[in-house]
Amino acid sequence: MRNNQTCILVADDENEIREVLCLLLRSEGYEVVTACNGREAVERAAADIDLYILDINMPEQNGFMAGAEIRRRYDAPLFFLTAYSGESDKVMGFSVGADDYLVKPFSNIELLMRVKAILRRGRIKTETLPECSEICLLGDLTVDLNGQSVTRSGEPINLTYTEYKILALLVQNRKKIFSLEHIYQSVWEENAISDSAVMMHIKNLRKKLGDNSREPKYIKTAWGRGYYVD
Repeated sequence: MRNNQTCILVADDENEIREVLCLLLRSEGYEVVTACNGREAVERAAADIDLYILDINMPEQNGFMAGAEIRRRYDAPLFFLTAYSGESDKVMGFSVGADDYLVKPFSNIELLMRVKAILRRGRIKTETLPECSEICLLGDLTVDLNGQSVTRSGEPINLTYTEYKILALLVQNRKKIFSLEHIYQSVWEENAISDSAVMMHIKNLRKKLGDNSREPKYIKTAWGRGYYVD
């Protein structure tokens, strides 16, 4: 937060879109920081920004590159705007840690709904988790549900909040197979809009955990059915 307001950074090379987004978001009480390209978005990224809305097709540094660089430094959600409805943009976005995406031209109401949903999921971090299982052990992994942290052999693993939520869901329900749709509904708290979202987050999560997708140690695949942990 900045000045006790939820702060959102908007990056788009089209001045008209930036102005529309600023008006919409400020009308909802958000503080807005703007950038006209990816490089500027990275320069203006900060720890007190709660959400990044990044256009993909920007000069100097596109949204994917900017998002990847921001993600290495901060854990705030990434929300991509794309002019293309194809799977390639969506998969690329989720591969750099995107929390959501929206295709242009978009409905102002839908954009605000998605922004509120992303921020709501982020605020769940402060909610009390089940007392029956504060620490979950998975091999050499320790998942601290109250502290919302993950370590491997004592070394911290830096996960995005979405990645953490997926792992916590699985470790709290050992041996239960979760379909892609079930994971999406549990973590995103809405009906599934793309299997690729969950698949890319699982891929990123496995990479950070040092897991091998062919012979996974932590997150197992039940082919045609979903994912689970032993």
